[in-house]
Amino acid sequence: MIAGRYLRARRKEAFISVIASLTMVGVAIGVATLIVVMSVMNGFRAELLTKILGLNGHFTAYPIEREFTDYKDTIASIEKIDGVDFAVYFVEGQVLASGQGSSTGASVRGMDEENLKKLKLLYNSAAQGGWDQWDETRGIGIGYRLAQTLGVSLGDQVQIINPDGAMTPFGSTPQIKSYPVNVIFDLGMVEFDSLFIYMPLEPAQDYFKMFDEVLKPGMQPPATGPLDPPLTNEQMSEYYERIGRASAAEIFIDDPDDIAVMRQRLQSDPSSRPLILTDWQQRNETFFSALQVERVVMFTILSMIILVAAFNIISSLIMLVKDKSSDIAVLRTMGATRGAIMRIFSITGTTIGVIGTLSGVALGLIVASNAETLRAALSNTLGVAIFPPEVFFLSSLPSKTDPLEVTIVVCLALGLSFLATLYPAWRAAQYDPVEALRYE
Repeated sequence: MIAGRYLRARRKEAFISVIASLTMVGVAIGVATLIVVMSVMNGFRAELLTKILGLNGHFTAYPIEREFTDYKDTIASIEKIDGVDFAVYFVEGQVLASGQGSSTGASVRGMDEENLKKLKLLYNSAAQGGWDQWDETRGIGIGYRLAQTLGVSLGDQVQIINPDGAMTPFGSTPQIKSYPVNVIFDLGMVEFDSLFIYMPLEPAQDYFKMFDEVLKPGMQPPATGPLDPPLTNEQMSEYYERIGRASAAEIFIDDPDDIAVMRQRLQSDPSSRPLILTDWQQRNETFFSALQVERVVMFTILSMIILVAAFNIISSLIMLVKDKSSDIAVLRTMGATRGAIMRIFSITGTTIGVIGTLSGVALGLIVASNAETLRAALSNTLGVAIFPPEVFFLSSLPSKTDPLEVTIVVCLALGLSFLATLYPAWRAAQYDPVEALRYE
């Protein structure tokens, strides 16, 4: 009761009440800031992990010892291993893509429709066009940022240039082909939307010469030397069988963190061919380690806001103790113990911390759950790009609140608030009632 009366403002005590109110606001701002920043950083990590592992596998398998012509059998064998969700094979190459007067480097991936459907993130991200009858279209799918860079839309032609073309007496000549844009996808990640070009598997094998021509069983090779007229492609197909190759395979597992166990299973599978495996942690180790370090540093730095608010609790309580010295003396003469005086001022300071912490939690959760809406509103109001996607990789500001981290922030704020009350409360308990009332 007494602690509550000390918290309520009276006219002559307005200044102390203002200090206590500002201290409460400081605690609330510190708690809210910590919750919002940690939620946004969690959102960044989760969204980046979802995008990266939604397109690239948890393992990338590269063939060794022989050409990757048995990719279908290899994928079927890998998908039978316990813990493997699915696997896809693809043809990949680096090219120069040219559109309406603009050119840029790109990465071409050749995949058939069966494998595209396994990549749900990609298959469901078609902003224009669609992946239906993909194998028969002979067109390409590109990210919307790459389409903007090249100045193309659906149906426009994109010229793809590969320096490793046909061999001539004067060396290698660039291979140049044009393909219509059938799909424009939006993955929500700048790096992928501005880099990848998808192509049906067989045209990709043709373009990158990822096939071998093998003499059919029981057939004799056609006569060597000049033929007049030369054999057509249809005639050559009577003698030779074309066997396509893949560049690599992506393997998706059930538990992304179970890398060591799954690597052992994949490498020890007797039915699988020899493969070199690289996992997602190896490919992105530096990036995600930097994110983790940044989270720890930001938490430590922003915790200083709560610490400053705790010092404000100390200063406001010391001022309150000085102002209430005569009240303390009267209470002592009426029989109040030193412990009772300590409890009064501890409850006063802790109440400031509790109200500030609860207000900060409510404010932080509201802001964190509407982070993208607030970012867009501020960007439109100020006319400035806040969190530009070119810098932060993602086209929107993600937020993911972790209940455990919120609990840690609340415990930190309440703990510091309680500790901040101990010294002023102890000083109040040490007041000598005779000295305090001597000049009253």
